[in-house]
Amino acid sequence: MSATILDGRKVSKEILDEIKQGVTSHELSYDATPTLALVRAGSDPASVSYAGMIERTCKKVGINFVAHTRPADVTEDEMVRLIRSLNDDKSVNGVIIQQPMPEAIRPEVVIEALDPGKDIDGAHPLNAGRLARAAFVDQPQNVGPYFVPATPLGGLELMKRYGINIDGERAVIVGASNLIGKPLSLLLTRHWATVTVCDLHTKPLAEVTQQADIVASVTGVAHLIRADMIKNGAAVLDFGFAELDGNWVGDVDYENVKEIAGAISPVPGGTGPMTNAMLMRNTLTAAQRQARLGVRQASRVSAVAVSPTPLGSEKAQTGKDDRIAAQLDN
Repeated sequence: MSATILDGRKVSKEILDEIKQGVTSHELSYDATPTLALVRAGSDPASVSYAGMIERTCKKVGINFVAHTRPADVTEDEMVRLIRSLNDDKSVNGVIIQQPMPEAIRPEVVIEALDPGKDIDGAHPLNAGRLARAAFVDQPQNVGPYFVPATPLGGLELMKRYGINIDGERAVIVGASNLIGKPLSLLLTRHWATVTVCDLHTKPLAEVTQQADIVASVTGVAHLIRADMIKNGAAVLDFGFAELDGNWVGDVDYENVKEIAGAISPVPGGTGPMTNAMLMRNTLTAAQRQARLGVRQASRVSAVAVSPTPLGSEKAQTGKDDRIAAQLDN
C-alpha cells in the first residue's frame, strides 16, 4: 500500500485563488485593500527568507505588504511602541511578529502589546485562550473572535481538503510547542478527536504513536518517526524541517512511512505551503471583522461573527449592521 500524498502546494494554490477572490470582493465592498504588516528585529537568515515568502504570497492574492524591520540592538521599549503604533493604524489589518528576537527582548512582552484582533498568527494569549475554551465545531460557539496560528491551522485544512476523518479518531502529536503542537491538539479536540500530546519525557514513544489514527510530528528532529512507529493506514502530518546528509527532510522517514500510512504530507511541499495560505486567510478575515465592527471591537465578544468562519462567509450586512458597527467603534 502506498499512501495518499497530502500535496500542500496544490491545496494552497486552490486556497490562494479563493482568497484572491475574497480580497477583490472586500475591496469592492469597503474601498480598502487588506494590509499585512511584518515586524522583525535583527536579521536572522531564516526570518529574512520567510519574510520574502510572505511578501510574494501577499502579491499573489492582492494583499498589501509592509515590513517594519529594526536593527538587532533595538530596545524592547522601541519594539513595544512600534507594535502600539500598528495597533492604532487603521490601514493595517494584520500583524505578524517574527521570532527569534534579539536576546535583550522578551518576545512575550512584544506579543502581548499587539491588538489580538490584528494578531493573524494567533500568538497573543487572548487568542490562545479563546481557542482553548472554544466549543466543539458542531456546537454553538461560546467565545469571541480569535485567530489560530497559521501552521497548525494549515495542517488541519490540508486534512479536511483530502477528506481525512478526524471525528472519533485517535490522534498523537509529537512535540508540544506553543505555536504548533499545543494549538493543533486543541483544533483536533474541537473536531472530536481523542488527542495525546507527546514530549521529551514520553517513553516509549513508539508504543504511543502505534496506536494513532493520526500522527503529527513537530520536533525538527530528522526522521524521528520511523515506519515501525506507524499503524497501517494512519494519516501522518509532518511539520518538521531539518538537514540530513545535505538534504532538507522532515521529522518523518518519508520514503518508508509512505508505504505504511494511508496519507502523508511530504517535506518540502506538505504543511509548509499551507502556512502562508492561512496567514493570507487570517489577514482577510481580520480586515472583514475590522470593516464590520471597527478596529477596537474586532477582538471583543460580539453577537456578530463570534468565531473564525469559512472564507467568504463574513460578508457585508445590511445598513443596520453597518450602523451598529459604527456605533461600536466610537
